[in-house]
Amino acid sequence: MLHQQIDQKISEKEAWALRRQVGIPNNKRLWVLACMDERLPVEKALGIGEGDAHIFRNAGGLVTDDAIRSAMLTTQFFGTKEIIVINHTECGMMTASGDFLSEVLRNQGIDVDQVTVDPALPELKLPKGVFSKWIKTFTDVDEICIQQVELLRNF
Repeated sequence: MLHQQIDQKISEKEAWALRRQVGIPNNKRLWVLACMDERLPVEKALGIGEGDAHIFRNAGGLVTDDAIRSAMLTTQFFGTKEIIVINHTECGMMTASGDFLSEVLRNQGIDVDQVTVDPALPELKLPKGVFSKWIKTFTDVDEICIQQVELLRNF
């Protein structure tokens, strides 16, 4: 009996680990774009559990090249049918402008005009003067949420 229970648990863990290879999508066929803020309990807020969604988090919960890459993969290859965008008040991306952050970094000796966008592709660099926009700060959480939804909808 115990041997059968152990075999069952091993089989369940193997099925979980191999779900992509056998074509099993996340449970809710859901992709979530949310801020990385640790105060934001995404699963709890949405009433979902482990395996229910692909959750992509970044500073501000903003559509970036990597967010688009991840959304494309999950919708085109992993069976995702729905996308949710979660932005929140008191977000750190609302506390300073891109110009201010650029100036702080310059004062620390960082050349924001030579930022490598992807360390694996050092040839990808931001054009001079674009860093302040690329960092994507914002002041209105409702407006930025609408913008993120539209960016994803129109991509």
